[in-house]
Amino acid sequence: MNVENLEKDILQIGRQAKEASRYVSQLSTSSKNNILCSAAENLLKNKDTILKANELDIKENKDKLNSATLDRLILDKKRIESISNGLEEISKLEDPVGKIIENWSRPNGLKIEKISIPLGVIGVIYESRPNVSADAAGLSLKSGNALILRGGSESFHSSSKIVEIINRSYENFKLPKGVLQYIPTKDRNAVGYLLTMDNYVDVIIPRGGRSLIERVINESKVHVIRHLDGICHTYIHKSSIPNLSKDVVINAKMRRPGICGATETILIDKEVLSTHLPDIIKSLTEMSCEVRGDKHVLGINNSLKLANEEDWHTEYLDKIVSIKTIFKGVEEAVNHINLYGSGHTDAILSEDEDAVNFFLNNVDSGIVMHNTSTQFADGGEFGMGAEIGISTSKVHARGPVGVAQLTSFKYKVKGSGQIRP
Repeated sequence: MNVENLEKDILQIGRQAKEASRYVSQLSTSSKNNILCSAAENLLKNKDTILKANELDIKENKDKLNSATLDRLILDKKRIESISNGLEEISKLEDPVGKIIENWSRPNGLKIEKISIPLGVIGVIYESRPNVSADAAGLSLKSGNALILRGGSESFHSSSKIVEIINRSYENFKLPKGVLQYIPTKDRNAVGYLLTMDNYVDVIIPRGGRSLIERVINESKVHVIRHLDGICHTYIHKSSIPNLSKDVVINAKMRRPGICGATETILIDKEVLSTHLPDIIKSLTEMSCEVRGDKHVLGINNSLKLANEEDWHTEYLDKIVSIKTIFKGVEEAVNHINLYGSGHTDAILSEDEDAVNFFLNNVDSGIVMHNTSTQFADGGEFGMGAEIGISTSKVHARGPVGVAQLTSFKYKVKGSGQIRP
């Protein structure tokens, strides 16, 4: 892509996507499913090619990225199989397009239906996550949308190759070129041009760090489904079972510390500090996790680092966790989460039904959980096949963004000659 003609080239991508969106919106369910299965098969057949492209990305960026970001970038055969399986799972989902959401009749005889329709053209801007290329492609196709991808410079080779391979399947099924497009440049100005194309793009979905998300929110003329920080909490209530609490907390933090569903702050009732916390701290430190705690937590283990106000605001995306003592029960825990959390995912570990219900009803997050790991905050784990992201917005979509969240609706009104008095 010529830097001098960058704006012109991005506009052309937008035009092609808009034209293609009309075609893809009319595809039958069986056609979409066959295309997705073909793309899944092609990814497996070309996994060695994808891995070579990924090796280039790793070589160019391994000294620039922290361990968590590097983990999101790295592909292996197992992860490529998972990406392929994700496309197959999407093909098995119910088609979200053309569903009658509601229908009713008016006293004057008008019959009204609320029908699901595609959004149109989706722009996805993401960093370090080559798997997003395939997930977004599959979800967009199944929901009848055209897609423009702008991957991060870190995953440029991997993402480009994944899109190239998926597009071979699209070409075999005679889909227009504009159904799936990847902006082939690392130039950051490309993002700015994409954000202003409200004539061609219907929604922007950013996936990445706070600086990217804030730039998109501030500059976009297009509606944004935002995905802000994943400052996720796990609250250990005084009624919780010790072994369950330890196992869930360790998984919630350490399974993959660099994903947005990883627990960053542990809240624990003062009544169970001495019974529950020592084993949790021991396991975390043995796994090379830096544990920070308030003065009451340090009273249990004085080798830990003292947490401060900034820790409660921080998404570490690394092997670091902060622990805060709760003195006034579930209401204090909920207040802390609503003050410091990001509206992503928060969990309570408890055997007290009243405490659980209060937590689930009052924590203002897209996903609230009971007695399970926050790392289940994932579209695939929700049975959605895959996800484009976890929306922390309240408008249009919230929580995992899957095929159903990539649709809008229109009203069909049928009459028999009625005129309005």
